[in-house]
Amino acid sequence: MNDAAKTCSRRQFLGSLAAAGAIGAIAPAWSAGQNSTERLKLGIDNFSIRALGWKAPQLIDYAASLKLDSLLLSDLGVYESLDEAYLKGIRDHADRAGIELHAGTGSICPTSGSYNEAQWGPAEEHARLLIRTAKRLGTSVARCYLGSRRDREEGIGIARHVEAMVKVLKAVKSEAEDANVKLAVENHAGDMQARELVELIEAAGPSYVGATMDPGNAAWTLEDPVVNLEILGPYVLTTGIRDTAVWETEWGAMCMWTNMGHGVVDWSTYVKRFRELCPAAPFVLEIISYRWSHEARYLDPEFWSRYPNVRADEFARFLALAKRGRPFEIPAGRPDGEESRELEQAQQKWDLEQSLDYSRRVLGVGRKVADS
Repeated sequence: MNDAAKTCSRRQFLGSLAAAGAIGAIAPAWSAGQNSTERLKLGIDNFSIRALGWKAPQLIDYAASLKLDSLLLSDLGVYESLDEAYLKGIRDHADRAGIELHAGTGSICPTSGSYNEAQWGPAEEHARLLIRTAKRLGTSVARCYLGSRRDREEGIGIARHVEAMVKVLKAVKSEAEDANVKLAVENHAGDMQARELVELIEAAGPSYVGATMDPGNAAWTLEDPVVNLEILGPYVLTTGIRDTAVWETEWGAMCMWTNMGHGVVDWSTYVKRFRELCPAAPFVLEIISYRWSHEARYLDPEFWSRYPNVRADEFARFLALAKRGRPFEIPAGRPDGEESRELEQAQQKWDLEQSLDYSRRVLGVGRKVADS
């Protein structure tokens, strides 16, 4: 069989899988009679508005002005100090504003290319710093991650990185348990699929390790976000939610993060299952729209060395997204003009606030009533 015939045959096979896994149109996700205490908590990740450079007090005030329930401070740079007295002040500020805080940092995996040893020192010490910060903030949730998709593509393979991170997590078990803090490991930037993250959590210990679930990152690892939710749901402590446009290319599929409601995710199904699987976790928006894209070149045989354990039935669901998807479109009304820091700030706020409106109005998420 020549190369052209092989490609055609492969496309026909993948197309049949996609047709088998196709998902129906989005339907309303909530009832108007739903009690506010039954709704999911609605929050934001400060990374959504990173260009503003705000510190924790400003972020808390902004979250309060938007009538949010939760705020994930996903990096340690948002604090002027990590001293106990300062962090207790941040905790009190959030309590007065009625905002639930979750703490966070970046990679704590020493073998990942994402880990910054020059800044943080040994990974175990970075993890301990995160735990102390979470305790001083009065939160039991501390988000962190392994690395990025480059850890699948280079060097030792993702399984070895998972093994290295499990060792770090086990090294800080006693500190986490004494502080009543759970480490919420994110499926981050294409590093782990949901099943790999579950294996990491189970190997370390689900009594003090859980998941930060990110459906946008799931799409970067050949996963339909609904499949990712089905697998990770029982382990979820916090989230980083955004929509994704997925469409077919010559060699596979392109993924581009978008505002909520402008991608291909089946949010009706997603929110319904979210309420069933992890109702205590907040629906935290981490909007990173129209900036980064990733092509999954699954028609290239060499691509599959990075994904040796993909299940065909789950991959079929991802293919269904690509089959029904189309290239992204910038929403009408989004700030535009010559590139500048001011424009980036305006776009990030616009994207986030549009996505919050969609989450409330269409999906019925959020326990507080926003100003009209």
